[in-house]
Amino acid sequence: MLELNTTRQPGGPPPPLPAPTPPGTEQQAEGAGILLQISMLVLAFVLGHVLRRHKIYYLPEASASLLIGLIVGGLANISNKETSIRGWFNFHEEFFFLFLLPPIIFQSGFSLAPKPFFSNFGAIITFALLGTLIASIVTGVLVYLGGLTYLMYRLPLGESLMFGALISATDPVTVLSIFQELGTDMNLYALVFGESVLNDAVAISLYRTMASVRSNDSSGQNLLLVILSFLETFVGSLSSGVGVGFISALLFKYAGLNVENLHNLESCLFVLFPYFSYMLAEGLGLSGIVSILFTGIVMKRYTFSNLSEKSQHFASAFFHLLSSLAEAFVFIYMGFDIAMEQQSWSHIGFIFFSILFIGVARATNVFSCAYLVNLVRPANRQIPMQHQKALWYSGLRGAMAFALALQAVHDLPDGHGQTIFTATTAIVVLTVLLIGGSTGTMLEALKVVGDGHNGRLGDHMSLGTDGSTGPSYDEGTSSGSKLQMTLKEFHSTASLTALDRHYLTPFFTSQNDDENPDEATQNSRRITELEGHE
Repeated sequence: MLELNTTRQPGGPPPPLPAPTPPGTEQQAEGAGILLQISMLVLAFVLGHVLRRHKIYYLPEASASLLIGLIVGGLANISNKETSIRGWFNFHEEFFFLFLLPPIIFQSGFSLAPKPFFSNFGAIITFALLGTLIASIVTGVLVYLGGLTYLMYRLPLGESLMFGALISATDPVTVLSIFQELGTDMNLYALVFGESVLNDAVAISLYRTMASVRSNDSSGQNLLLVILSFLETFVGSLSSGVGVGFISALLFKYAGLNVENLHNLESCLFVLFPYFSYMLAEGLGLSGIVSILFTGIVMKRYTFSNLSEKSQHFASAFFHLLSSLAEAFVFIYMGFDIAMEQQSWSHIGFIFFSILFIGVARATNVFSCAYLVNLVRPANRQIPMQHQKALWYSGLRGAMAFALALQAVHDLPDGHGQTIFTATTAIVVLTVLLIGGSTGTMLEALKVVGDGHNGRLGDHMSLGTDGSTGPSYDEGTSSGSKLQMTLKEFHSTASLTALDRHYLTPFFTSQNDDENPDEATQNSRRITELEGHE
């Protein structure tokens, strides 16, 4: 095949133009790419249904989606269509952060069960804030020291801390699905779920703070200023999300949209508010992920009860659908990208020692935070060692770590970013496939499932006359001692409950005083659970 010489000679005629692309070729290629993506999504959902129906726990849905992407990417790699297929999957981290991640994070906050979450709120905040900070610093310092001692690829301290921040983002979607199937303790589920939801937001804020410090070349900057920068981003994002949620509650309370002929308008406005919260925070230089998370929590608590019944059904089904599609696509793309991208496998030592350091950092995080929580908890509310081990084992890495690693490829110099990306993808595959697939065996070995375990997920938790959740970690203490310990343990929670019941709920919702403010939330959760088990 002859090639055209496009080099122009001095004084000669201009080089010939390349042959024009036949009309419709680009559209045909894009159509083929979309068809391939839809086919993989269909296969992932059908395979996930078959796995659930036959109770095959060693291959969870997320692992199946990841494997589908790996297989398709591997086949493309050994074929002569690699370049064109790679073009069909022109996926960037901006697409992930702007379109795929927001519905996943919003659904996490929107589907949060308020009673077990707030009854364990202190422990969840400790694990998510302090624990993530500990895991990030321990991982970053160990990676830096490993480079200094020539155990692994050497990274500067700032870049090591960035790696520690991005890899501290846990994504136990695989573990949580098995928790639901096997009927795990409600408090354990609340701890794992609550920590993972807030952990993503904290990890993003930490990563951006570390990246900002590195880009400003402020290695000698006061540590206090770095912490203040992180808190400013986190608290500002939280306030933005809560504010948008409260505004939406007031709008739906007083606008009178819950009438028969305005259901479409009501549903459209409800769907737009989460993205408004996300884009507002991003526009202000804050974290959209943190903002949309707390918007989801507030909108479920206050805005949701102001909707008509039809709109409540639509909202629950719509966000559950979006989240499921986004999660499946993310895991498929991760598998595809791992097989197609050029990986820096020359630094196997970096990957091996990173996995070891992450395990050490996760253990330091979980056991130290559990120790602190148990210091202030009464005897019947202690986090048992079995639950601490389950928490440590549940620290899978997934979509968030992968997306931040993609971002690191652009943020860091050539070589460093690619090495971090390769290590992150290897860690994601190993944790999702190995740890996710062995979760059922782990839960049975730790004896945190079974009919004899109190407070199992799926069972009715003991509720007081005021709707508060009673302790599930029961040591057989007397009724008087239980009451006294409960009053001590939940003093701050009771204050929040009283504030919510007497001031926030009457002001932001249209419920009557004698109504249970959680009734709409419980009905919606039942709808979501039924949809999830279909």
